[in-house]
Amino acid sequence: MVKRPLDSRAAFLLSQIGYHVSYRLTEQLARLDLDPAHFAVLGHLAVADGRSQQELADLLRVHRNAMVGLVDELEARGLVTRRPHPVDRRAHAVHLTDHAREVLEAVESEADALESEILAPLEQTERTLILPLLHRIAAHAGLPPGVHPGLQRRRRSRRETQ
Repeated sequence: MVKRPLDSRAAFLLSQIGYHVSYRLTEQLARLDLDPAHFAVLGHLAVADGRSQQELADLLRVHRNAMVGLVDELEARGLVTRRPHPVDRRAHAVHLTDHAREVLEAVESEADALESEILAPLEQTERTLILPLLHRIAAHAGLPPGVHPGLQRRRRSRRETQ
């Protein structure tokens, strides 16, 4: 039986780097009293403010009850507000506050710095190539764009500890 060292396996290296980056980003977000799930919701609202809670739940592939909890947490921190939905009387539209926009700028700046640090050993041409390759790998794995698989685990683990 031929044995290969772990660092000769792409899957291991992707996992190792992914864990490292996830840990570092989670640390950065914690300094702002956020976690990756909060960042995901805020990020989707930054792209299209005023989405309904159900739209956000569908985009992030979490149960609508979990989304209600996330929006509750963000509202308690003064980062979002709920308003009547302009089209669906049964729904609430979730909007970013000015404070959330400031927080998002800080998070984006830190995320950009982390990305620069992580990709520092690569030349610019290599940096240009890596993103489309990673997109192809993620698509092949059936991972939805912009949705971290840890998001569902975060919500389950919080429910289990409550």
